[in-house]
Amino acid sequence: MKKVKFIVERTKDGYSAWSEDLSNGLTATMGDTITELKSNAVESYNLLIAESGKKPITEDNIQLMFNLGQFFEYYNVINVRALAARMKMNYTLLSQYITGAKTPSEKQTKKVLEGVKQLGRELYEADFS
Repeated sequence: MKKVKFIVERTKDGYSAWSEDLSNGLTATMGDTITELKSNAVESYNLLIAESGKKPITEDNIQLMFNLGQFFEYYNVINVRALAARMKMNYTLLSQYITGAKTPSEKQTKKVLEGVKQLGRELYEADFS
């Protein structure tokens, strides 16, 4: 089954997310945490498609989409300076992208995403002796 993309936005009380699945319509939800948001997104989407006869989705079928700033705010355990160095990107420039002072091009956004994913793969494969 394809992933249902939910666009995540930070609110003063937590998070909100919406998905516009063109074949099913618009659905939106909120949550105090990302974990709650994801659970609520599943419930919201399944309510939307309940009468369509389509198979309900699970959290495995949800893909959360963040903008750069919100991603790094949520995953604040990532050392932005070290990540910029790993990607051979100027730290100040990456910081400006994150704060919204500058808007990254599609190419730069992909570079940052690939840097984050590469770090994730390395962490996943790491082991302790």
